[in-house]
Amino acid sequence: MNKQVYQYIEKFYKDRPALFMEMEEYADTHHVPIMELDGMEALLQLLRIQQPLKILEVGTAIGYSALRMADALPDAHIVSIDRDKQRLDQAKMFIEKFGKTKQVATLYGDALEMKEDVSLHGPFDAIFIDAAKSQYGRFFELYTPLLSQNGVVYTDNVLFKGLIAEEEPDVSRNVKQLLRKIDHYNDWLMNNKEFQTVILPVGDGLAISKKR
Repeated sequence: MNKQVYQYIEKFYKDRPALFMEMEEYADTHHVPIMELDGMEALLQLLRIQQPLKILEVGTAIGYSALRMADALPDAHIVSIDRDKQRLDQAKMFIEKFGKTKQVATLYGDALEMKEDVSLHGPFDAIFIDAAKSQYGRFFELYTPLLSQNGVVYTDNVLFKGLIAEEEPDVSRNVKQLLRKIDHYNDWLMNNKEFQTVILPVGDGLAISKKR
């Protein structure tokens, strides 16, 4: 879709609570990557349909997605992991400010080394992966055993600003390497025999994987 269509859709989105607007401004000012608005709204609607009671988020950042999910799903409990202490402290501040400390729990550490701690909070009805994109496959394999019977995995950034579809994107060597890793993840995910996956071209690309 072109920019004009996106703008048409976004004009129907309701204003977010003041704290979310504050977080969006903070993320923009401090160059913290948070989920794009249309991708966020799509994810929240899918979660409203699914109605998960336990959600695992891999990649807290400043807690924006966790708090948006908590606000949309007041009966859900969210566990969020991040290895960036400074951003996690910022997330805790926002979580406390929004009054969601009983609903959103944060864990500090490398998600690749946290399965034992995370498993104490499971099983999970939904897993949201939004951390180091080069490790998406490892995150998926590590934590999907903690999914409940009808669990769903949501992965953000799988289209990476649309660059993933370009044959020769005008980007740096490091970004090209990252694009290859995301493309490999998408291919692996779409051919995973244990899950059925679709990719939605919303936000930065959202993959939805349902256990068969």
